[in-house]
Amino acid sequence: MAIIEGWLPATREHYDSIVFWWQFFPLFASYQWLTSWYGMGKTSVDSKLNLPGRIGWMIMECPGFMTLLYIMSTLTEKEGITDLPWQNKVLAGLFVIHYSYRAVMFPIMAPSMSPLHIGVVLMAMSFQFVNATCIGSWLAAYGPTTAADWEAQLGPFSTLQFVVGIAVFYLGLAANYFHDDELREIRRREEQRRERVARETGAKLESVSKHYQVPNTGFFKYMLYPHYFMEWIEWLGFYTACGWSCVPARMFLINEIASMLPRAVKGRKWYVERFGEEKIGKRWAIIPGVW
Repeated sequence: MAIIEGWLPATREHYDSIVFWWQFFPLFASYQWLTSWYGMGKTSVDSKLNLPGRIGWMIMECPGFMTLLYIMSTLTEKEGITDLPWQNKVLAGLFVIHYSYRAVMFPIMAPSMSPLHIGVVLMAMSFQFVNATCIGSWLAAYGPTTAADWEAQLGPFSTLQFVVGIAVFYLGLAANYFHDDELREIRRREEQRRERVARETGAKLESVSKHYQVPNTGFFKYMLYPHYFMEWIEWLGFYTACGWSCVPARMFLINEIASMLPRAVKGRKWYVERFGEEKIGKRWAIIPGVW
């Protein structure tokens, strides 16, 4: 059953149009280089248009895997495909694994989260919906749909390339989780300290939602946003497994970089202003030796 006839799930004609225009997303994302406003995380501000952090995060991230699952469950049948190759199912599973963590587990595990401006939530929801439409439609019907298609897609070393791509994805996922957890640990330690002080002095327990330190484990020793960088590694692995001609997977990686790079570069400036150049040292924002 189509939610929006011809668009969700998308017909081949509409899918081609969406993928074409999706390639221009970096031009839209470039606005971040021109403004210091970004209503979430370190740069969130008080506003009547804010949503509570955890709720806002789930609202903006969940449409990704929910849209992909819906498309995978409807478009294949609509296109008369009886069964998809195992590669399609594995790749769809990787997408869902990532966003099950990112959209659901991440906000639940966080000791606290800063409020999110509704504008950021709406932009992120739009990104998730369009990206999942492109990826999901390619996996469900408009990419390889037989074993022979996959051999043609990946070439003579198809199995090797697919396995290498999956391995790179899981490497990025594990490293992303590790560095996320270091940021959570900073809040956990501070929360425990404040609870202890509150018990001993009877003072009011203060929130740790705006508590920040300079992390020093893993790749944080060399860059301030390794959790961003490792997410790029994830989707590089995904793109590798899909094959170099897969435009949706390629644009997912490019669009993530276009969205996250300016935040990381501006975030380094925030760290320097907050903690000083001496404390930050030679750490790069996100790409050692480049940015």
